Amino acid sequence: MNEITNGLQALVARGFQFAHPRDANGGLVAVVGIRVHRGVFDILQLFGETDADAARIPGDEPDVLFPSKVLWRTTGPAREVINDLLALSEPAPELGAQPKGCWLPAHAGRSTWLAASA
Repeated sequence: MNEITNGLQALVARGFQFAHPRDANGGLVAVVGIRVHRGVFDILQLFGETDADAARIPGDEPDVLFPSKVLWRTTGPAREVINDLLALSEPAPELGAQPKGCWLPAHAGRSTWLAASA
């Protein structure tokens, strides 16, 4: 197995859940992983082997894919971004509001994160 696959398996072991958004024709747009814990969202977006983004977002952020506030972010090749995300320290237990929501399937193989309202 390659480093990216190993990294994705390590993220799954840490509680990341993955969605695979697709375009209108059914083509894979990205691999998106999210973990909700300790008052934050940790999110990974893989667009290709050389194009990835990861971020830690406050739990009260209503749009995790286009956040207005970011606590930490990195971009670059997938292998490096995954390694940076795996090396990120755990947040303090009371960092912020406990995020709530879920992935919902949408049309044409798409998924979207639905933040729960208060």
